[in-house]
Amino acid sequence: MDESTANQDQPLNDSRDEEPSALLTRLRVIEDQPLDTRAEALAHVHDELHAQLESGDAGRTHA
Repeated sequence: MDESTANQDQPLNDSRDEEPSALLTRLRVIEDQPLDTRAEALAHVHDELHAQLESGDAGRTHA
């Protein structure tokens, strides 16, 4: 596995602990991948971000 492939599978840290540049770097690496690999990696990033957003709302009540 090369460096660019390894970076796309790294889990996202809590956004409060992660510098914004880390996500941008990860996205740039993904954008350099072939289309099928890029699509899978972006879907994975989407799922991780979605899970972070959902867990952030877990303790809140919606009015």
